[in-house]
Amino acid sequence: MSDITLANLTYITREDLSAQLLESDNAPALPSNLAIVDVRDSDHIGGHIRGSTWVPSSELDYKTPELVRQLKDKEVVVFHCVLSQQRGPSAALRYLREKRRLDPESKTESQGEVKEGGEGEKAKEGKGQKVLVLSGGFSEWQEKYGPDKRLTEAWQKDIWEYGS
Repeated sequence: MSDITLANLTYITREDLSAQLLESDNAPALPSNLAIVDVRDSDHIGGHIRGSTWVPSSELDYKTPELVRQLKDKEVVVFHCVLSQQRGPSAALRYLREKRRLDPESKTESQGEVKEGGEGEKAKEGKGQKVLVLSGGFSEWQEKYGPDKRLTEAWQKDIWEYGS
């Protein structure tokens, strides 16, 4: 059984994430050190955070190892679904566990401290990758930033107007 649990997850607010996106030198593109992973399934319609990567939760079983390799150089990885209550946090846990499995010496940062995958001097060097979950998911994101084309792509107001 893994020692990485829901208690290890850290959340980021829509305001903090949007500030990181807008203050980036790459705006409106994602900062080069950040990845956003959208794990919604068929409910992906109606818009998405600009620059996010869509990996449906139904495909995570076989795509997580590839995702860990693709995102290894990112300092921050943010996961979300519609509400970030189930699929988003589950995807973040799966990612953290797979990252540990593929590289036991890797570090991830959560709850303000570095969690070591293994012991030794290597684990003490530098900062680990931060794996976060977007608080409130895309539902809360689109309430505030849906119409903002700098932050949200393909947003369709009529889909979100009466809830998802």
